[in-house]
Amino acid sequence: MGAAAALPTVGGELARAVARLAAAGVPEPRADAEVLLARALGTSRAGMVAASRDVLSARAAETFGALLARRAAREPVQYIVGEWEFWSLPLAVDPRVLIPRSETELVVKTVLRVACGKSRIVDVGTGSGAIALALARELPRAPVCATDVDPAALAVARANLARHAPSVRLVCGDLLTAFRPRSVDVVASNPPYVADGEHADLLPEVRDHEPARALLAGADGLAVLRRLLAGAPEVLVPGGWLIVEMGAGQADAVRSAVVRDGRYEEVKTIEDHAGIARVLMARRGGDQ
Repeated sequence: MGAAAALPTVGGELARAVARLAAAGVPEPRADAEVLLARALGTSRAGMVAASRDVLSARAAETFGALLARRAAREPVQYIVGEWEFWSLPLAVDPRVLIPRSETELVVKTVLRVACGKSRIVDVGTGSGAIALALARELPRAPVCATDVDPAALAVARANLARHAPSVRLVCGDLLTAFRPRSVDVVASNPPYVADGEHADLLPEVRDHEPARALLAGADGLAVLRRLLAGAPEVLVPGGWLIVEMGAGQADAVRSAVVRDGRYEEVKTIEDHAGIARVLMARRGGDQ
């Protein structure tokens, strides 16, 4: 009886793991500990909770310990488990691509406001393929193309698209250089928008593990957005839309750049759940 009582339980090990991650400064220690313990047990988080009084096997304890050590060292939980959910779909992710974030779903929702079933859509800087595959799932008849300058990122996108949206065409290229004039109805993008000088202040999960090429965009974080704003009218049809994600506090500068360009007729910003102007949509003018 005494020996059995000393055996580690699932719930007990979870509590110890939460304390360890909290001490390491992990932002969401309980959620991450639950994800990792569920992975070690080969079950869901709900299944892990249901098994909280069960004895944790030696094999599961060893696996959990290894996963926990990586998270305590601030490796992102998404990279540890190798996938994350976007638009209710599981996506493979690793250090070749940014981790899909819930804020980026606002880009998808905004595109769906203006796109129709046959709209020609380009996802610029696709990374894991998140935006492209979500749009292809929602608009199955729309020709969707995903482009990225990084062949390594495209390899991740290719695997995700093969799983969820095999009709999406992949292109390796810099922004919109691969597309003909007036050949696109909607350009969507979650481009790099972190200022170079802010990189050192990011959370360790982002600073030390996510690809800097997909994060950083010059002294003010707007270098890529400016190029995209300038290039999009060349490939958009008259009346077509550019829809981009922005960083906190960038909306005024991005809006000003759109107005100065002179080729857009409408500019709108959309706030995320935190009240931050997160997405900008701009409509290409007539026959300019």
